[in-house]
Amino acid sequence: MYTEIVKILEGGLDGDREKVKNYAMVLAKSLDADGETALARKVRRTLSSKKGTLAGLDSLGTQPVDSETRMGLIEVSMPLVQERDLIFNLSTARVLDDFIAGFQKRDQLMKNGLAMSNSLLLYGPPGCGKTSTAERIASGVGLPLVTARLDGLVSSLLGSTAKNIRKVFDFAASRDCVLFLDEFDVIAKLRDDKNELGELKRVVNSLLQNIDAFPHDNILIAATNHQELLDSAIWRRFSTVLSLDKPDSVTIRQLVRKFLADVGGSALLNPSKGMDSFFEAFDGLSHSDIRTVIFSAARNAVIESRPRITRSLVLKEIYFHLHHSFSDEKNMLEFLLAHGATQQDVHSSLGISMRIIQQMNKRVAMNGEHDA
Repeated sequence: MYTEIVKILEGGLDGDREKVKNYAMVLAKSLDADGETALARKVRRTLSSKKGTLAGLDSLGTQPVDSETRMGLIEVSMPLVQERDLIFNLSTARVLDDFIAGFQKRDQLMKNGLAMSNSLLLYGPPGCGKTSTAERIASGVGLPLVTARLDGLVSSLLGSTAKNIRKVFDFAASRDCVLFLDEFDVIAKLRDDKNELGELKRVVNSLLQNIDAFPHDNILIAATNHQELLDSAIWRRFSTVLSLDKPDSVTIRQLVRKFLADVGGSALLNPSKGMDSFFEAFDGLSHSDIRTVIFSAARNAVIESRPRITRSLVLKEIYFHLHHSFSDEKNMLEFLLAHGATQQDVHSSLGISMRIIQQMNKRVAMNGEHDA
């Protein structure tokens, strides 16, 4: 802890605002470990309350831009993400924890002749936490996150895309940071794709060269929703490869509980009949989808002047997410009743007559008996 305080003082005296912010984050983690949680929260609140550009950006030099459009090629941020803010299954969480710990203990690893892991390739369906993972890692190691902007990186000018990639890597290599390449498949496609021109091969070759030259004291993270498009040589460049899949049943329950707590809906999960069916309604949704449907239900509760979020409102949003329409009222009613909504809740939420609801409930019960 004393080391962090000295480093913060050094950064303040030297006018290095980035150093002050980085070590203040490390100090907050040390305070948490020592049980000084209130003070740690105060440090984090102070950091997060400082709006505007990233502290120390002026000292980082001019950010790279595309020579044709003059668009910026990167975005720099200092994420403040705590471990409890992200929920993954145990194996995924363990890999991320080990990756962060390995980087933090890189000096010890080098002393013992062991290679450290400073590059991570994330792949999986959209909405499963790839960007949040990059933010969590940057926050965990106390480094700024440099995110490459693909809309500026890929240029229409022949040869300019490879030059832009070089600019981004040169910028990231010249300072301590986490470089994040989202939508990685755009610049890392298979070089034997017959639909692509020779420019693609030059782009991928340039990308490989820059990855190989990237300093070990920095972190490189790439993410894609289309791993099947990546060139085979790309995979070998990453020391850690992690698949971020849609949440399993255990993770779904954790996510639902967390997001309902965020919107003041924890009472909805009090032990009652139909809870298992309610959780099953979230099967197949991504982490982002689950958050979206719960927050949409909470907004509708406020708009409709309801005293609280209800199970029917959440299930209604799940149904809309799956079907993009409320036009088939009977099908929606069957979905709600099959997943744990009470008849009275459905009646008050949707305004459907109790007679129709009771008829549908009998049908749902009969279907359940047949399935059993």
